[in-house]
Amino acid sequence: MHILILPGDGIGPEISAATRQVLEAADKAFSLNLSFEEMAIGFASLAEQGTTCPDGVLTRIPQVDGVILGPVSHYDYPPRDQGGINPSGELRVRFNLGANIRPCRSRPDLSILRKPMDLIIVRECTEGFYSDRNMHAGIPEFMPDPDTALSVRKISAQACRRVAHAAFRLAQGRRRKVAAVHKANVLKMSDGLFLREVRAVATHYPDVELEELIVDATAALLIRTPDRFDVIVTTNMFGDILSDEASELCGSLGLGGSINAGEDICVAQAQHGSAPDIAGRNVANPTSLILSAAMLLDWRGHRDDNVALIEAAAAIERAVDKVLDDPALRTADVGGQQGTDAFTRSVIAAL
Repeated sequence: MHILILPGDGIGPEISAATRQVLEAADKAFSLNLSFEEMAIGFASLAEQGTTCPDGVLTRIPQVDGVILGPVSHYDYPPRDQGGINPSGELRVRFNLGANIRPCRSRPDLSILRKPMDLIIVRECTEGFYSDRNMHAGIPEFMPDPDTALSVRKISAQACRRVAHAAFRLAQGRRRKVAAVHKANVLKMSDGLFLREVRAVATHYPDVELEELIVDATAALLIRTPDRFDVIVTTNMFGDILSDEASELCGSLGLGGSINAGEDICVAQAQHGSAPDIAGRNVANPTSLILSAAMLLDWRGHRDDNVALIEAAAAIERAVDKVLDDPALRTADVGGQQGTDAFTRSVIAAL
């Protein structure tokens, strides 16, 4: 399995290096035959090539077996016509990575929940209100006058079907429950279309129970009764917000893995941002990207029927759990004392 690493901005290079070290340890333990290469994106490639998302990277991605994408500081990039492209959004749209999959599992001593949470949020991630990626050409935000700003939300039946199938397939391997989260009481056409397609997909999975919930009620229920949820499927912005909420309730945004999955391409990506204020200080928590890389191995393992990759992914997750169970071995952001390097060594030792 050949993996392309795109370190990104801020703490991206540090946590990408930590993730690679863990994967190299797993490679030795499970004889995975992993290989790696790195290519620059973000501010590094902007300085060298005049763009934050070079064509060479986009050409290379379909040629490798998996991608690890470090955090990017896209909010600080120059305009697109000056080379400022959000690599995260660009990869999702370019390669039809329509399902952003984010597991959220509460951890002892870190979760603030009264009941345990163990769910997966499957978020459509190519459309919605995300104006940097939801149109073929142009940006669907505009100002007809200096004091009025308008934004267009795009919802397509194809993208809804794609993300719904991903959610139902995941539910079949879990507790067989899917909650479709929407705001169709207000967004009658766009979320109405989303619900129409989810209901149609549900007929192909008669062994999975479908529930429909309003998004604001879901935000409250994640706190009150998190144990009721198995798999949540929703549109782009709702999924982004709910998954951040769920991760924080479980302990920290820095503790949740995430992949962007298509038919043939999968990109592992931490849930959090680039945190430039702590870059280079050896204090960043690499947990999210490590777990995302484990999800990448698991995705590839199931796709290729490779048991070793699946077992290695599970072993990495167990190793991270073991380290996080010891307060002294955690990084400072979750109450520990270890830096990035020491935490990584602890995970490798547990592995």
